[in-house]
Amino acid sequence: MNSTNQPDATAVGAAPAPDAAAQHRSLWSELRDAIRGTGADYTKIPMRRAVFLLAVPMVLELVLESTFAVVDIWFVARLGASAVATVGLTETFLFLLYAIGIGLAMAVTAVVARRTGEGNRQAAAVSAVQAIWIAVLVSVPFAVAGIVYARELLQLMGADEWTLTHGVRYLQWMLGSNVVIMLLFVCNAVFRGAGDAAVAMRVLWVANALNIVLDPILIFGFGPIPALGIEGAAIATVIGRSAGVAMQLWILLRGSQHLRVGVEQIGLEIETLLHIVRTSIGGVGQMIVSMTAWIFLMRILAAIGSEAVAGATIAIRIMMFTLMPAWGMSNAAATLVGQNLGAGEPGRAEASVWRIGWYNMAFTVAVSVVFFLFPRELMGLFTADRAVVDVGAEWLRILSYSYFVYGWWMVSVQAFNGAGDTVTPTKINLVFFWLIQIPLAWLLALRLDLQATGVFWAVFVSETSVGLFTLWLFTRGKWKVARV
Repeated sequence: MNSTNQPDATAVGAAPAPDAAAQHRSLWSELRDAIRGTGADYTKIPMRRAVFLLAVPMVLELVLESTFAVVDIWFVARLGASAVATVGLTETFLFLLYAIGIGLAMAVTAVVARRTGEGNRQAAAVSAVQAIWIAVLVSVPFAVAGIVYARELLQLMGADEWTLTHGVRYLQWMLGSNVVIMLLFVCNAVFRGAGDAAVAMRVLWVANALNIVLDPILIFGFGPIPALGIEGAAIATVIGRSAGVAMQLWILLRGSQHLRVGVEQIGLEIETLLHIVRTSIGGVGQMIVSMTAWIFLMRILAAIGSEAVAGATIAIRIMMFTLMPAWGMSNAAATLVGQNLGAGEPGRAEASVWRIGWYNMAFTVAVSVVFFLFPRELMGLFTADRAVVDVGAEWLRILSYSYFVYGWWMVSVQAFNGAGDTVTPTKINLVFFWLIQIPLAWLLALRLDLQATGVFWAVFVSETSVGLFTLWLFTRGKWKVARV
């Protein structure tokens, strides 16, 4: 069952071991193929190479995505704790949108990967188009709510006076343009499922590089461009993501290594559309449960004070920055599981999960050491506010105690999702987040007066438990028979 039992690429008919220079050239050749993209069949090439070709661009893609998130909050933090709190409170609503977008993306990756593994690229292209239609339709109510009720939504979350004065436009921009967020999620899920991870990587490189360049210009002003403050951060994000979406649609129509959408496939295909919706229900539910749990946690922190919200917001950005490489490897697992199940290779699908799981654990253990030793230094990169640093540093240190579990959790969850079984993780999240995490956080933080510390320990208990339980459930193997 462990991936170490898989043969190396040279195991059969192996020639004498190549010299160091040849190995060096081979590594750079593989790295070049991973970044440029390749038409390799991931159900047939050696497992180690398949993991490498998919994981490298997925890791680089999400590293830049997390780099932007960290850079963005660094610039916003120059405006003060209330500005950071505005971003945090706005993201509680974006999390609902992300829940739908990521849940839909899970289904799209599973469906496209399964069709690709079966060798039916035309059906994969039709599925891609229907997913885009779903993303556009879903975005409309969020846009209306964000533009019309921005102030009321911030009041609902307990925003302070600065946020209600300066943060309304930020929320309007972010929710009003949410269609670009949805399309960015869905189109990249299409590319990942098809095996075009390098395309998804390049798209986010363009989108986030543009964000990073525009952030300081629009927030603080430059030449004739006025300083727009926190609203400028939102506009920079919208421009960057819109450029990424334009690039995605152009590549889909032009054709990538594994997928091309023809003009004749652009219309609605109701049967396929409904199939994707049904498949995505579990994924959307899975994400809504975890995201709404975060909303409740932020509401508890808002009752404690803006410093608690700001500290938690910065800490979660640091956490997401460090988890993105692990997410990238986990996304590779989803693609490999989906394609290999489609090709009738369940053993190979399972082997890919174990191999990537060990990689993830090694990485997250290394990160946990940094969190434990340097939490205040990490927080100090973003703010000089002592109260904010205290809150965020405490959470980072608590996270370090079980961070390695996150690596296994992500891979095992993506194994279920890649197989098309999005319902099982939803049920797990419902128990551990709604029935354990939220009540425990409220009890520790407010009833027992542990304040933010209580919230962080509640997260530790619930998320460590859910990670271990999900991995155990994966070992039972029922995901291998999921239908997509």
